[in-house]
Amino acid sequence: MNMQTIAQMSCNPAMGGVAKGQIVREIDALGGYSGIVTDRTMIQFRMLNRSKGPAMWSPRAQSDRMLFAAEWRRMLENTPHLDFWQEMVTGLWIEHDQLKGVETSLGLKIPGKTVVLTNGTFLNGTIHVGLKQFGGGRMGERAATGLTAQLEGLGFASGRMKTGTPPRVDGRSLHFDRMEEQPGDLDVEGFSYLEKAKLQRQRPCHIAYTNPGVHEILAGAFDQSPMFTGRIQAQGPRYCPSIEDKIDRFADRDRHQLFVEPEGWDTVEYYINGFSTSLPESVQFEALRQVPGFEDVRFFRPGYAIEYDYFPPTQLRYTLETKLVEGLYFAGQINGTTGYEEAGSQGLMAGINAHLKAANATPFVLGRNEAYIGVLIDDLIHKGTEEPYRMFTSRAEFRLLLRQDNADLRLTPKAHALGLASDARMERAERKAQATAAISSYMETHSAAPEAINPMLEAQGTSPVRQKTRLNLLLARPQLHMPDLAEALPELAQMLAEHSPEAAQQAEIGIKYAGYLEKEQEQVEKMQRLERVPIPKGFNYLELTSLSSESREKLSALQPENIGQASRISGVSPSDVSVLMVYLGR
Repeated sequence: MNMQTIAQMSCNPAMGGVAKGQIVREIDALGGYSGIVTDRTMIQFRMLNRSKGPAMWSPRAQSDRMLFAAEWRRMLENTPHLDFWQEMVTGLWIEHDQLKGVETSLGLKIPGKTVVLTNGTFLNGTIHVGLKQFGGGRMGERAATGLTAQLEGLGFASGRMKTGTPPRVDGRSLHFDRMEEQPGDLDVEGFSYLEKAKLQRQRPCHIAYTNPGVHEILAGAFDQSPMFTGRIQAQGPRYCPSIEDKIDRFADRDRHQLFVEPEGWDTVEYYINGFSTSLPESVQFEALRQVPGFEDVRFFRPGYAIEYDYFPPTQLRYTLETKLVEGLYFAGQINGTTGYEEAGSQGLMAGINAHLKAANATPFVLGRNEAYIGVLIDDLIHKGTEEPYRMFTSRAEFRLLLRQDNADLRLTPKAHALGLASDARMERAERKAQATAAISSYMETHSAAPEAINPMLEAQGTSPVRQKTRLNLLLARPQLHMPDLAEALPELAQMLAEHSPEAAQQAEIGIKYAGYLEKEQEQVEKMQRLERVPIPKGFNYLELTSLSSESREKLSALQPENIGQASRISGVSPSDVSVLMVYLGR
């Protein structure tokens, strides 16, 4: 509706995080721009969860909010065959039950074989600040109207969700010496596999804490909170609650963490992550001034909550095409998700499949064993969501296979086959795979003598060896890493110097976690066997009285295509799956 807000970061100025960083890497491997734009515009980079195993490592970057939007706009305008039109879409153009395109507020009809709706928080959006409320899709921007009523008229079920945002403050009024500094990583890896991030300097974030005095002020104003007075009926995000929700739900906690995040290189504006609120602006101001470091804080704007329409994603196919209207796709917060990364991945998948549909080509679907994006979509269409859905590593049962470091090896060949990944990108991924295999082979076929390796082993606090020992067996020890062995063994160091650090990391993870990776692969094969048992289209589950009533209801509504999909529907038990298997002769 406003081309000046393309790629505006509505919430915090950051990309990535736990599981979200994996999604950005997957978008990049599939040819999306998110990783490249983030690398070019970030002001700080951190790899989260380094103290845990590689399945948990998650890249995160603070972005310069204005540069981020400007770089996105530049890249989009330089994308061939991409056109722009600024206006509100008020409805779908449908004739004789066939989707023909969209209609706009000026009465224009824009034709299209397929349409993707990515409405964010704008559908009938309502903004709340204390007991004040007004229409809007984002502070300072109007809501989008018309589409919800038409979609409901077409038979779609809809609901309301709520999200919020914290106040933005003037960094010149903060006392950073009273907070904990949170610097970025010295080794900046970045997100994109195509470009190396060129971050020469970084801006620090800071950590502050609330206290009982802050909580007392906030709790004293609950009678002015739209959450507690009933003005907001919609469900908010469980894993990113407002500050008033935190002090209500966790009354035993005497403090909560706040992340003080800069909005860019050349601005004094700061985002107070963890202080999302819809309380009156005067209460926000009084409470925040009780936080150490915020005694003299000045606001740029208060926090607020926003309610908006969404459409339960169980009404979608794997391609994100709606079941009710052929050629219509939903992506992002319209499906009940939260977060830039979740939205971006859905937009990419919906866009790919909208194109393939228009070209009469085979749909593109990612399985739970292939990508976090596959987990996200599978969860949405089979389990639905009644609160804003956020991705976590715990949602992926094959998370050791779906690491952030191997997204290129998993997905670049698929992107190349679609025409989204260039030959150069494909060659880069192939070189990495070949180098990883070469290093792994070397480690399996070469050994270290006791006299060469024992001094290093003892220095690292692990047992010395009594005879020649293969390098892969040494590397499997938790105390040892590839650089440790390379430092003690010049021949290994020389061999590693011929390959990229990324390939060495891949080889090390493969060796250290070989047993676990093998078990996960066995689980994948079991799941795929269930996926290969098809369920006839239009199958009448109501006739199977051996199924639980909840299972009959859910299966009838969602109509899974195979036993694997059926087994992942919330409310379908293992015994229900067994009944289906028996009935289908398996």
